[in-house]
Amino acid sequence: MKTLIRNGRVVDPASGRDEIADVAIASGRIVGIGKVADFTAEHEFDASGQVVAPGLVDLAARLREPGQEHEGMLESELAAAAAGGVTSLVCLPDTDPVLDEPGLVEMLKFRARKLSRCRLFPLGALTRRLEGAVLTEMAELTEAGCVGFSQVDVPVRDTQVLQRAMQYAATYGYSVWLRPQDAWLGGGVAASGAVATRLGLSGVPVLAETVALYTIIELARATGARVHLCRISSSAGVALVRAAKATGLPITADVSINSLHLTDIDIGYFNPDMRLVPPLRQGPDREALRQGLADGTLDALVSDHNPVADDMKQLPFGEAEPGATGLELLLSLALRWGSDSGLPLAQSLARVTCDPVRVLGGALDSLAGSAGRLVEGGVADICVFDPAAEWAVTPDQLLSQGKHTPFAFAATGMALPGRVQATWVAGTLAYERRPA
Repeated sequence: MKTLIRNGRVVDPASGRDEIADVAIASGRIVGIGKVADFTAEHEFDASGQVVAPGLVDLAARLREPGQEHEGMLESELAAAAAGGVTSLVCLPDTDPVLDEPGLVEMLKFRARKLSRCRLFPLGALTRRLEGAVLTEMAELTEAGCVGFSQVDVPVRDTQVLQRAMQYAATYGYSVWLRPQDAWLGGGVAASGAVATRLGLSGVPVLAETVALYTIIELARATGARVHLCRISSSAGVALVRAAKATGLPITADVSINSLHLTDIDIGYFNPDMRLVPPLRQGPDREALRQGLADGTLDALVSDHNPVADDMKQLPFGEAEPGATGLELLLSLALRWGSDSGLPLAQSLARVTCDPVRVLGGALDSLAGSAGRLVEGGVADICVFDPAAEWAVTPDQLLSQGKHTPFAFAATGMALPGRVQATWVAGTLAYERRPA
């Protein structure tokens, strides 16, 4: 369908474009930006007063399918992605069964294509069943569509296995995605500190992150593997990433919306919606994460979307399942961070559009270099949002099957800026907000 998005503020962080313009779409691609002549649209969308931006790229989402459909299904979670302006997302391999076989990856990608709500880029398991012992068939998983290999939140205890995995990945140009967490130090439920002590909760020290980071960085130095560090959560972690990058290592890193905005104080009186992995840390850690994202030490902001069933949250804090819904909040929380930090809109959007694409490297070659960008001839993955709108998050507004988020208005009193009005994926309207 030929579509014309009229009179919007077109912001493309990759090129620096920021102007009032029309965007013409035909055959799934952007055929013109500006005043488009000789274009007859079948559908027009008035974006006056709104921002027309590239579709968001999210590097961390659990979709819960296969195997955990009681907490989330592909249909509901991809609908949530479209409602959040996310047009490309990376899903994690800790499904049931684990994504360690090519057939599972192909099935997941096929189902996502049929839904036409969002592009899906799976991570394959680094080791079979995520057990940390035997490497998966990385070549076959890559052919099936995996964009990298991860252990998710399961550390590889045997450093020799991790070294061999990184050597193999380096040989064939694969990327390894690791969340730095020591297997022995990371068994608590809250960040070590005064709050955890006062509440009597078992603590996770910063050492759990930094010890693992030292190991990963040294193995990356020895093997030459391309490593993406997932969900950095501490000031010390940011400093280590900054130092490693300064030596030229091929390392990238991300931070979750939860760690960027919340601290351990927000746990309050054992609020299970604040039971997250990694755990919420102290104020200085949050400020270091914000600065690290602003100066490029951290390459991307991620939703860390992890829908959790109601009965698994209605438990004592230490027993509640960690996780929170985040796909529909990613844009608003990127805008809130940018506003709080005094950053221009383009820089805020870059961390959820073109910068995550650079983390993925050649994995998005099928999109002809246009993922996370608005460029003539490029794929029409577009998010239109109202920057002036503010909304209070309530569970009934969320399309995700998971309704638990630490940003629910009753918990934080935080009204979020920016509301997605429409999302296009390859020129197809995947979401349009209906008037209240």
